[in-house]
Amino acid sequence: MADFIQRDPTKADFWDERFEKEFMPWDKGDVPQHFKNFVASRPAAMRCLIPGCGNAYEVALLAEKGWDVTAIDFSPAAVHRAHLALGAWAKHVVQADFFTYIPKQPLDLIYERAFFCALPPDLRQKIVNRWSQILPAGGLLAGYFFFDDAADANKKGPPFSIHSERWKELLEPYFALTEDSTVADSIPVFAGKERWQVWRRR
Repeated sequence: MADFIQRDPTKADFWDERFEKEFMPWDKGDVPQHFKNFVASRPAAMRCLIPGCGNAYEVALLAEKGWDVTAIDFSPAAVHRAHLALGAWAKHVVQADFFTYIPKQPLDLIYERAFFCALPPDLRQKIVNRWSQILPAGGLLAGYFFFDDAADANKKGPPFSIHSERWKELLEPYFALTEDSTVADSIPVFAGKERWQVWRRR
């Protein structure tokens, strides 16, 4: 394991260092199956935001299908790697802070993949508030969420797991759960503890 200087995941330098040293245990290397199925099931293209996108594999899938997709990351190193990987679709990835980013057009979808669990628990309410602010009524929050109902589950990270009941307490004032299923193709760090969920903005 690489020896890291930066220890605060709320800082872009933390993620820059890990991308630059190619230490990315959260990175699946491709698009997960549930999201592929979700995209295939949509009757029409959607306007999608991917916060904390990392290598942004999903961008190519969506752009090729004609979706209006924007992926953001506050780490310059992450954005650089995504640009290199995506080639012609690199224009869909921009450096931005999720908490201040303002979509140019109303969103249909926010796709979540290891962004919520990458930041410390004291930012959870802020993240949920921001989701609710930029998603209009009827908009969808869809993705993968990392749960652990053990008493000491949230003490170490990233990734930071969340208790399933606490998750419901955070989401239900703003969103209604419409889909919830186990995940068969998790990477090791999430294996057995993540679920695919879709939530609709109330």
